[in-house]
Amino acid sequence: MTLLALMLSVVGLGVAQDFRERYPLASSGQYEIENPNGRIRVEVATKEDSEPSVTASSIKRFARSKITIGSAKGKVRIEVAPTSGDDRIDLVVSVPERSVLRLVSKEGEISFSGDFKEVSAETTTGSVIADLPLENLKYKLLWTASRPRLVSQKELSEPDERNAGKFVVEGELKEPSADGPRDRTDLEVRTARGIVLLNVDPSEVPSNLTERPLTEAAKAMIRGGDILLTEAIRRASPKYFGDYASTLPPRRASPELLAASKRPAVSPAAIRKVNVQVTDENNRAIAGLMEKDFVLTENGREREIISVETSSASFNLVLLLDVSGSVVSYVDFIRKAARSFVNTVDRNDKVAIVIFNDDVKTLSAFTTDRGRLSESLDTFDAGGGTAYYDALGYILSDTLSALSGEPSAIVALTDGEDNRSFLSFNSLLGSIQESGALVYPLYVPAGVISRAAAAEKYGTRDQGSVPDPLRDKYLFEQLTEKAAEEGEMLARISGGVYYPISRLSELQNAYDDIVRQLRTSYTVTYRSDPTAADAGTFPRIRVKVKREGTFVRVASELPPGS
Repeated sequence: MTLLALMLSVVGLGVAQDFRERYPLASSGQYEIENPNGRIRVEVATKEDSEPSVTASSIKRFARSKITIGSAKGKVRIEVAPTSGDDRIDLVVSVPERSVLRLVSKEGEISFSGDFKEVSAETTTGSVIADLPLENLKYKLLWTASRPRLVSQKELSEPDERNAGKFVVEGELKEPSADGPRDRTDLEVRTARGIVLLNVDPSEVPSNLTERPLTEAAKAMIRGGDILLTEAIRRASPKYFGDYASTLPPRRASPELLAASKRPAVSPAAIRKVNVQVTDENNRAIAGLMEKDFVLTENGREREIISVETSSASFNLVLLLDVSGSVVSYVDFIRKAARSFVNTVDRNDKVAIVIFNDDVKTLSAFTTDRGRLSESLDTFDAGGGTAYYDALGYILSDTLSALSGEPSAIVALTDGEDNRSFLSFNSLLGSIQESGALVYPLYVPAGVISRAAAAEKYGTRDQGSVPDPLRDKYLFEQLTEKAAEEGEMLARISGGVYYPISRLSELQNAYDDIVRQLRTSYTVTYRSDPTAADAGTFPRIRVKVKREGTFVRVASELPPGS
């Protein structure tokens, strides 16, 4: 095939359409759906779209005659004629709550979400993804040609081996509900070799479908008590989570707010300070702002701004280093890159160094001692998997846990690919946003590292220093689309900046820019309302900048006299 023909075929793949048709269904308590080769997705009808319906979709045009919809003896039956390849038709079916479902496929995925009375799902190799109330669930899961391939939010009964190599997992889940007793749901799944997920996000499923012992990072997140992170660990490994959680002492009750009478008196002329960061639409820090550019409100009322100065507050910086198998041959380069960062940041900033592969390890706690930080970088080797999301969760739960309210940032040097974490990317985002820590992802493809390491070894920076430059360029120099999207998301939700590194020189430029970003914040001094802290609560402070396309983040309130 010529290069032009190859390019045209690739372009043609990118313009495939999704053809879909929606058909109304009779309202019934029972629905039978059979789609041998396509997907079946069943949801409870919403109030906005209360009428039962089926939506059929395919990347190719399909004839209505391929789908049979009928109703008899109180049952609605939907059947798709067998298809193959690109002719596959997928179904999304909306039904009333507490319906009875019978779903049949061979190799297509079956998924259902909502409160149903009964669900029967049958496949050969298709996955079955269930999202059901667990307060009163009776289940029977049968594998006819393999051992159980199951991941569940709650621990289920042990598998029972039957005749002819069949395995059954059956039992009941009963949990108290705040809304009182729930009607029972009956779930029955029959599959040859399919995967069954029960109330587990597919993105959180471990690659080998088996629970594994908790890592130190996972244990730290459980001890830390962050609800979002803890729940994600429990879903990923319910048995090991339960075993470890049972060894921990009961958590202390949350501290109560001090009574107003015990709070220090506020002078009528109270002066307060807040540290703010101002960025543009691309999350870049904006410098050169003055007092006249700011508006500050306290509990909804505008207050007098006395001064605005560039902040000199020091930061707590965590340098997070990927030392997984992808960089095993380039450990010296990682050490050198880390030392460059340590030598770039402000001397008053405290730096901690954390490394990760399958698990995490703290090389150095927070310190301003650059010599100690440098020495710690000689104490690790590389190898193993990549638990990047868990490493970020560990930093939030352990490294930064005692620094609430202090300016903090995480600088992550990695290729952005994760293959070993208990956490999914989505389960991490809420905790990052709530932490207040800035995240600066520096994503470096393996090819950039290998070329830089070779250049250092052979004393040259040209392509001749790499054994196979073409392979390096096209297979290792590009970040995956998934990694790039996640890096941008981490920076955006935290207020940091994402740096995709495509050549060695960009790494030091990124370090310099991070330092610039951290230092480009402002201390706003204002005259506070003497009643702003009444009733034992802290005042609600909002800061705006009188410029289009600017975003202000109140990083922290500074103590009096600072």
